[in-house]
Amino acid sequence: MPRPTAIQIDRKKNLLRLTWDDGHLSAYPFAGLREACPCAECRGGHENMGGPADPSVFDLIPLAPTKSYALVRVIPVGHYALTPEWSDGHSAGIYTWAYLRDLCPCPLCRAAR
Repeated sequence: MPRPTAIQIDRKKNLLRLTWDDGHLSAYPFAGLREACPCAECRGGHENMGGPADPSVFDLIPLAPTKSYALVRVIPVGHYALTPEWSDGHSAGIYTWAYLRDLCPCPLCRAAR
């Protein structure tokens, strides 16, 4: 499983960028990343956690947001994940490297699914 070698928050473009150790670059729009939050609260309970990543969250039709899509920071979780902290205080989602790689919205990754 690839691991990130660099993590960059681009607040001007509202993107979280990960550079992976295999050279791949993933750019996650904040809104899609927030909608893909894997925590129990966002998934509707523990029984709905742990499912596959759904990159279709990056195809959202722009609507008035009900959640905050402003990323404050990302917090490392051991050597296997990160937790985004959003401006509304939500920070319960643990995004593993495998989940993030599966979630990559780039055309190359989408075509490989």
